[in-house]
Amino acid sequence: MPAIRVGVREFREQFSRYLESKTPVAVTRRGETLGVYVPTPRKQIESAGLGELRAAADRLAASLAKVDEEELVAEFKQLRRRSKAAVR
Repeated sequence: MPAIRVGVREFREQFSRYLESKTPVAVTRRGETLGVYVPTPRKQIESAGLGELRAAADRLAASLAKVDEEELVAEFKQLRRRSKAAVR
């Protein structure tokens, strides 16, 4: 399910609306994704518990298994250098 992309300000101002949403929300600042809010269906709040959390953790671990730590650090440093250069 694709996420809705919204800025930090809109997310903050419409927070209650996104809490009730069934669609994930990618929160951005200046076009960069800061995080993703994944709502839990209200009917499953009590039953969701540990099993759903473990399933989400497993999906995250599978996604991160493909990430090379050195590539990630190099990409972060490159983005940081670009950001600093843009400020100057």
